[in-house]
Amino acid sequence: MPLKLNLKADERVIIGGAVIRNGGKHAELFIENNVPILREKDIMPEEAADTPAKRLYFTLQLIYIDAENRPAHIEYFFTLAHDLMEAAPSTRSYISAICDQITVSRFYQALKIAHTLIEYEKELTTHVEPVHGSL
Repeated sequence: MPLKLNLKADERVIIGGAVIRNGGKHAELFIENNVPILREKDIMPEEAADTPAKRLYFTLQLIYIDAENRPAHIEYFFTLAHDLMEAAPSTRSYISAICDQITVSRFYQALKIAHTLIEYEKELTTHVEPVHGSL
């Protein structure tokens, strides 16, 4: 059964690695085979990956849409994940769930979990007092 995508005017979507921007009117697309798809709301530009959890998300995005370079992206993901768990051990359950999805090639599901990790990271950092001065 095909996947139906409804795109708003000027909305972007990544389909199978191609960035597609809709024209000035609403469009309806039917994707009839299994390819990676990311809607604009789920796409993170590299410059927005400015926290550890966001860097993980961005790397997962590359794992999902860039099959040709997937092994290198996965290797980098595990480096980032290790560093994040060392810095914030409370993220271990999120990262473990993401890794479970990666091992069974469910990359979109891993992205969804990473989104919740970003929300958790926001919670953690709102409770941190900024450091003033130096030692």
